[in-house]
Amino acid sequence: MANVMSTVLVVGASGSIGRPAVAESLGAGYETRALVRDEAQADRFPEGTRVVVGDLTDAETLRDAVRGVTGIVFTHGSHGGAQEAEAVDYGAVRNILSVLDAPARIALMTAIGVTKHTPGHDWKRRGERLVRASGLPYTIVRPGWFDYNTPDQHRLVMLQGDTRWASDPSDGVIARTQIAQVLVGSLTSDAATRKTLELVAENGPAQTDLDPLFAALRADPAGALDGVLDRDNMPLDQEPAGVVAELDAVRGRF
Repeated sequence: MANVMSTVLVVGASGSIGRPAVAESLGAGYETRALVRDEAQADRFPEGTRVVVGDLTDAETLRDAVRGVTGIVFTHGSHGGAQEAEAVDYGAVRNILSVLDAPARIALMTAIGVTKHTPGHDWKRRGERLVRASGLPYTIVRPGWFDYNTPDQHRLVMLQGDTRWASDPSDGVIARTQIAQVLVGSLTSDAATRKTLELVAENGPAQTDLDPLFAALRADPAGALDGVLDRDNMPLDQEPAGVVAELDAVRGRF
């Protein structure tokens, strides 16, 4: 039975993935909220978008944005420095989850190669762990390099295990609009529940039905912090005490 979806919040809505995600959500018929820092950004979105203002680094400013939502699409991202990545890549997930007043379906975008240690990747991965620990239904999408596609390179491929660590477009490429399609499409796909995937495109036309692609993936084990086939290279007992405490705080909220 498909998940009921009515009101979708796009986090990072003014960004290069956020804007197509807003359009995709509106096209699917959902009441769509675009979370931005500045109300002056309202003209970036199609007619019918509800613009909500909040600061991803300040949880208290996000309460109105999340009230009553049935789905949340995270498309936000920092430029990868350790401090910014902690505040934005990780902090936005922590803060949204901390003020969410009722269960909602989560679609979280991180990055291909996220299990390869860098300051930015590590904080994105900690954000993934918060989503898994929350107990909410979710899909985590790790896209390849944006818009390096050739004209005939749009056939979606979903991988698992995060084995592509070259840190260049040889890891895989994907169109921004296709990332948005997969994120929003996952919100109502039972086959996408508790799935973590790397998303790339290969030669061939795009598929119109995503469910068979989601269904072919393995689900993350219940209670697991990492993706089902991820390498075990980030032991919890070596994580910062504050991160462990925040994982504990989100467990069992929903």
